[in-house]
Order: sequence, then structure tokens, then C-alpha cells
Amino acid sequence: MGLSRLIPKGAAMIVAVGLATATAAAGEVNVMAVDARQAADGSWTFSVTLRHDDEGWDHYADRWDVVGPDGTVYGERVLLHPHVEEQPFTRSLSGVAVPEGVNSVTVRGHDKVHGLGGAELNIDLQAGE
Repeated sequence: MGLSRLIPKGAAMIVAVGLATATAAAGEVNVMAVDARQAADGSWTFSVTLRHDDEGWDHYADRWDVVGPDGTVYGERVLLHPHVEEQPFTRSLSGVAVPEGVNSVTVRGHDKVHGLGGAELNIDLQAGE
């Protein structure tokens, strides 16, 4: 279940916050929450909270993506190290260009062993119009 509201372009306020409710297989990355904010120039900043049972350098959440309805990846946040003692954790990505007319995106996680998988979160960027 998520909470969404439309904020005028340039307001740089919270557009969408949600919690993932899907259950995923053990070991995959779960997207727990997303805070999406639109800047005055139309680009987006996504702050994403992930949960993953990082085990060290050989098995950790190494990326999350912002993906459009057609599968196009608009943004990718690479994670350069494990977060064994920091779970869940939140990282941000600024300057994401979401094309005009795209009203929703999906945020998905990736880890070094399983690749893509786990709970994803769909964000309605135009909710409240």
C-alpha cells in the first residue's frame, strides 16, 4: 500500500512514499519504500529503502533501478559495498529523467548472486490530479 500526492513541478516535495507488501524468496533484494521528488527542471530524485541479507563482498545488494512501464531503465543507483550491519538502508539518486507522459515507474533491486528479484514497488507519479 502506498501514499501518493501530486506536487507542482519545482516544489521538490514528496510525490510518493510506499511500502512493498510482496513476499520474496530469501536472499533477494526487497524494495521497502520510495520517496520520489520532482525538481524545478523536471528531473526526479528517488530515495529508496532496501532490505537484503548482505553477507559480505560476494553477496550484497549492489544496485537498484527506476524502470518505466515499457521496461526502459531511467535511472540506476550502483551500490559499491555491502551493508551487512545497516539494514534496511536508504540511498538516493538525483537527476533521473522520466519522459513526459510517463505516469508511473517501478523501483526494483538487484544483488550480486540472484540478480533482479524480490519485492518491487510501483510509484504513481501523477496521483492526486
